Amino acid sequence: MTVSTPTVAPSSTMPLGAAPAAEPEPWQTFRPLSTRDHIAVRAASTDMDRWLHHIAPAAACTRPIRLAGYRAEVEASTGRILSSYDTAAMPDGVIYKACGSRLASVCPSCSRLYQQDAFQLLRAGLVGGKGIPETVASHPAVFATFTAPSFGTVHTRVVRKHTCARRSRCDCRAEPCHARTGPRDPRTCEHDTSAVCFARHESGDRRIGKPLCLDCYDHNAHVMWNSFSGELWRRTKQAADRHLAAVARERGIARVVIGYTPANKPRTVPAVRLTHGKAAEFQARGSVHFHVLVRLDGVATLNPTAVVPPPPGFTADDIVTALQHASAIAFVTPAHPDQPEGWPIAWGPQLDLRPLNLSGNDPITDGQVAGYLSKYATKGSEPAGHASARITDQTIDAYADPAGDHIDRLIAACWHLGRPTTEPDTYDRLPPPWRATRLRPPWTCPECGHNTRLTVCVRCHPSSQALLDTQRAQYEPPDEDNPYSKLRRWAHLLGFGGHCFTTARRYSTTFTALRNARRDYHRTPTPVEPIRTADHTDEETILIVGGLTYAGIGWHNTGDAILANTSAAMARARREAARDALTNH
Repeated sequence: MTVSTPTVAPSSTMPLGAAPAAEPEPWQTFRPLSTRDHIAVRAASTDMDRWLHHIAPAAACTRPIRLAGYRAEVEASTGRILSSYDTAAMPDGVIYKACGSRLASVCPSCSRLYQQDAFQLLRAGLVGGKGIPETVASHPAVFATFTAPSFGTVHTRVVRKHTCARRSRCDCRAEPCHARTGPRDPRTCEHDTSAVCFARHESGDRRIGKPLCLDCYDHNAHVMWNSFSGELWRRTKQAADRHLAAVARERGIARVVIGYTPANKPRTVPAVRLTHGKAAEFQARGSVHFHVLVRLDGVATLNPTAVVPPPPGFTADDIVTALQHASAIAFVTPAHPDQPEGWPIAWGPQLDLRPLNLSGNDPITDGQVAGYLSKYATKGSEPAGHASARITDQTIDAYADPAGDHIDRLIAACWHLGRPTTEPDTYDRLPPPWRATRLRPPWTCPECGHNTRLTVCVRCHPSSQALLDTQRAQYEPPDEDNPYSKLRRWAHLLGFGGHCFTTARRYSTTFTALRNARRDYHRTPTPVEPIRTADHTDEETILIVGGLTYAGIGWHNTGDAILANTSAAMARARREAARDALTNH
């Protein structure tokens, strides 16, 4: 074994963690390690193969989570330690875990895995599998799209007749955006802004979704609709279920007994029910609309969790009629200091209902529907032109501006309408629009200590104080007495606080089941029979004792990230080649 000795004179480039044996001269300078240097240092290390094997579970992740600590397996009866390990003895002294983000803009690798799970979950609800009976393929189903109402005139791209082969790459000639040529059509709005647009917008035009007049657009109603759209869907689903229950009653179909109360009285429910898989998509204007796959199921006697066909006579037309009836549902939000009468919440006039017949020759296949919905499961507010992490009182001044562009005004509306309600004097309306968007080097306000890059402090300046109102701590739970307190928490999603992908309880399997099956598959070299607790009652219980703590996020340097992602890409290529070889044989 050879032992390396330090050199007397320091080198211009040194490995990570090394230090010169001699003090450098004042005139000597050292350049920082480049990405190429980081790769060379890591590749030349003796534990390169061990490091690659260690990071394999998170190799393709953009920003893996680093955990440090220990883990031990302890025999419950005796307390004897069967096995243990400490991350200090591992490469880099940490465990790398994939971030698991569903957003493609944050981590493409983890979002791809989430999209694949969502695809399998949706497809199982259409044709069966993953614990769902294959008879669901014969159930009536409808693919529905619910849109938001209009909050003002925006730039649009309308194609009356498509001649393209694929809508995702449409290059058809569009109609004029908003052509007003009649004598009674106003050419300008009340704010002296042009109310016409003769442009034929292309697919990638950034003006699509932007209001023709920012002052005419109702940004407050927009963020309120985003915030309460989940509640609107809940009421819509409830109204559709009640309509189908009334139809079953009119057809003489009796209610189904699902159990008995403690007083031995039967509990009954309607013989039909709707289950769904729903994906929320952000439009270019920043409002969400819902793509919903609705399936009609029956109810089994004394087994309400079973998935059974509906009674004879029910078709997809009954689902269409129920959804059309329920789409008229509307309600008014609670009173707000800025609008005591509340905001009306209702669906827009555009309602698309397409019946599915997956057991016949329908041109729409189960893969197309599942792929279409799962595509939106990995997206956030990027189609509207905004993508950021959660906004706090330290970063609000960089995003909100009530006199700025469309997205700036939506975020400002979220922050203002979601202010705390503990102090009545914070209910004052916004003053005339202010603008403080010029940047300067970072500085600290001497009055309040707020760090900012704007030319004025948004906390102390008289014209901007009303925007921030009373600040709430970043991790303080929302006010239960204020139904609008969540607007600030979800300001980065323009007020939408729901999940972009949800399913009914009995629609299909769950993400947890899919992830557990994948974990067991990777941990078990060969398929085995399911483990039953009743067959192992005489075996000793093993306790898992651990103390892993958060040590950071992301790779240590760009070189490690390149090596890890290259290793993951090579592994994916080998798997695809093996899959192709099996398919060809």
